Formats: sequence, C-alpha cells, structure tokens
Amino acid sequence: MLYYKTYEEHSNADWVVFIHGAGGSSSIWYKQLKAFKKHFNLLLIDLRGHGQSKNVGNGNEKYTYQLIGSDIIEVLDHLSIKKAHFLGISLGSIIINSICIHAPERILSMTQGGAIPSFNKKGKLLILLGNLTKYFLPYMFLYRLFAFVLMPKNNHKRSRKVFTSLAKKVGKKEFIRWFRTTSEVETLHEQALKQKVAIPKLYIMGREDHMFLAPVLKSVATEKHASIEIIEQSGHVCNIEKAKKFNEIAIKFIESHSVSEKKMASNM
Repeated sequence: MLYYKTYEEHSNADWVVFIHGAGGSSSIWYKQLKAFKKHFNLLLIDLRGHGQSKNVGNGNEKYTYQLIGSDIIEVLDHLSIKKAHFLGISLGSIIINSICIHAPERILSMTQGGAIPSFNKKGKLLILLGNLTKYFLPYMFLYRLFAFVLMPKNNHKRSRKVFTSLAKKVGKKEFIRWFRTTSEVETLHEQALKQKVAIPKLYIMGREDHMFLAPVLKSVATEKHASIEIIEQSGHVCNIEKAKKFNEIAIKFIESHSVSEKKMASNM
C-alpha cells in the first residue's frame, strides 16, 4: 500500500485527498497544511516510487494512470473514506481524471492546480526529446531541463528547486516508468470530459503557466461543471509560488461543495 499521512481534526468534516505530480512527494503541500486543517480532514499520499512509497508492487508493472488511481482508492478503502474532495497539482490532475473515469462515485469535487489537459508543440517536442534520450542521458539533466522550460522565470525559482530536489530521490528507473505515462495524458483528459457525471471541477492556473494555461482555457469553455481561477504572477506550480491565494481559492471552492456543511445546514 502507498505511504499516507492523515490529519483528522474534525470528526464530521469532509476529507481532502492531496495528489502530487511526477517527481514530487506529499511534502510539496507544506504550504497548504495549516490553512486546510482548519476546515477539512486531510489525506496526503506518496505515489508509487515517490517519497516513502518506494516498495509498492512487484517492481515490474507497467505504470498506467488507472493503476496509479487504484493505488489511491486502496488507501481510501483502507481508511473507510467513501467520498472525498481531490486536489492535485501538475500530473496529479491526470490521476484525478483517471479516478473520475474509473471511480467517479468516490469524488465530491476536483481541484486541479497547474492542470495538464494536453501538450502544446513545445511540450510534445520535450517529450520526444525525452523518449529519444532517456536511456543514455542522466535523468536529472532531463528533469532540470523540463523544470526550467515549465518554470523559466526568476519567481519560479523556488518551485524549480523544490521539484528538482525531490526528483533526485526518485531515481532513473522510476523516472522512466513515469515518463512513459505522458502518452496517456490527452486521451485521459478527453475521456474524463465524456463522463456523464456532474462532478464540480475547479482549475487553478498561474498566469505565467505558458505551457498549459491556453489548453486549460480552451477545455474549460466546453465543460459544463468546470470553472477556472487564474493567479497573477505565478507559474505552473501555483500552490508553492502563490500559496496564500491558492489556498483561499481552493478552500472556498471545496467548502462550497462540502457534504458536511450541507448536513449541518439541514440540521439547523
């Protein structure tokens, strides 16, 4: 089972599941904990091969987002959490899409920060470069390159530093296994949009997320139950770069779809 950590401070509060991106760990949510604990019960998870989830599976499985999503559902089952709000950053948004496809009944709402619905020409070129060189170039060279292209500005420096330091702990084998999952991204996003479920979704994007803001804006225009908030002077990893604003937006959205809040109101 995946490594997880819970913060259960309110017996009747909704649960929020935090899902990090590739190369990260649950520690990337350090700027969210204090604010979110005041409102919700929290479940932080380290994905396969990340953080303290190093020995999940037999080591030979092909990684797919369905497999990764099922790991998370296993944790929910273990903790007897029937439904939760899901909050993801970067590729964590794709994992939420997979859960939306295969287990929509477990989702109360979806908050996707730095969401990745598709890759533009620059992104596809980077993936091609990675596929051509991943076996003979040091994986950290590729990761640093991707991080710099995604987060090029001076005010993105802290995000680059956090993610490259965490990626060092992942290792080349895991990097390659996760890198292969990029081929699923666009298909999963399209499949999630076709789901006939009315799950509220919020995209939180940085204005300076030059790689993914445009495709998210294009997608949200066609999504009936989705909305978007754009944070100024922030790049891809907006939960770190503009944590206070990110927290305010996400908490307000999740509270507006809180089951516990509705129960309390009905009992008054």
